[in-house]
Amino acid sequence: MALADAGIRRLMADSGEPRRWVSLRTDLITALLGVWFGIGLMIDAWAHTNQSELETFFTPWHAAFYSGFAAVSGWIIFQVWRNVRTGRQGLAAVPSGYLAGLIAVPAFAAFGLVDMIWHTVLGIETSIDILFSPSHLGLIVTMLLIITTPLRSAWNAPDVGARPSLGRLFPALAGLAFAATLVSLFLSYGDAMQYGAQRVVDAFSLQNEGPGADRLATAMVISNVVLLAPVLLLARRWRLPFGAVTVMYAIMILMPGAQTAFGNLSILLTFVVAGLASDLLILWLRPSGARRGAYWAFAGLSAFVTWSLYMGVASATGGGLPTVPELWTGAPIVAGLVGLALGVLFLPNAVDVERA
Repeated sequence: MALADAGIRRLMADSGEPRRWVSLRTDLITALLGVWFGIGLMIDAWAHTNQSELETFFTPWHAAFYSGFAAVSGWIIFQVWRNVRTGRQGLAAVPSGYLAGLIAVPAFAAFGLVDMIWHTVLGIETSIDILFSPSHLGLIVTMLLIITTPLRSAWNAPDVGARPSLGRLFPALAGLAFAATLVSLFLSYGDAMQYGAQRVVDAFSLQNEGPGADRLATAMVISNVVLLAPVLLLARRWRLPFGAVTVMYAIMILMPGAQTAFGNLSILLTFVVAGLASDLLILWLRPSGARRGAYWAFAGLSAFVTWSLYMGVASATGGGLPTVPELWTGAPIVAGLVGLALGVLFLPNAVDVERA
């Protein structure tokens, strides 16, 4: 035991070399394995929502989820092991951007064990209690750290630059977009992307009969923040390449799509179109950390266009315009104002020098 402890201490002692960045290929594999991890969660979320007879932790849905965890965590550990084999020790063996993901791996495993015990003792959640289970919250936080590893890796990587190509930025985009889907999952009680077109029209037609209008208005604000905040984070750091927002929004609709079995496809595809519109706005406005006015304008206009499309498509496919004009005309304006507020929050002052 003493010899083993001494060996572990030697391994953990930092050997002092500067930490290395991994290659684009390595980040891409990390991102793709994270996609497996994320899709596994989507399958499990679908099962919890649609399979009320679940009675055990050991299900095919959990197998898809936890196998994704095993794959991406094994890959992250392998990157560290490769560096250890070259003589690096401690933090010097951990690639830049990979430390938080590495720490999250054993933490996720621990929460997975807690989740198994929780389900065995207290049963399987099948409603809103899924989103408040302490073991699930622990899993989601650690999962966020794992799947955003490619984003942290790219953040200061020397080969990325201020204007990366879509291919170079794709691992970071995929990781951050899947992280946003996790947030939308745990805010499902306020997710406007799960509404069908008819439900949108009905909610804004019957404002005095039940909480329909209140719930939809609240859900639009929540979903607006979940969609736009990751884009603004990236737009502050890089001049985003054309297609970046479309890729992110296409990924972000997968979780609400899984939860609704893609029964509201017209609404979901609206957000892909909104991503394309946001990419066009980026081409026009060129928002960046050095161009505060353009950044603020993009934040407000992107949100306004997204939710104008949402109301337009819902009305076109849901039986006509809602009967309360103040609601369907004002909701996109509120979204735009929220987007502008997010822009001000993310970039209160322009940076002095744009990154080269």
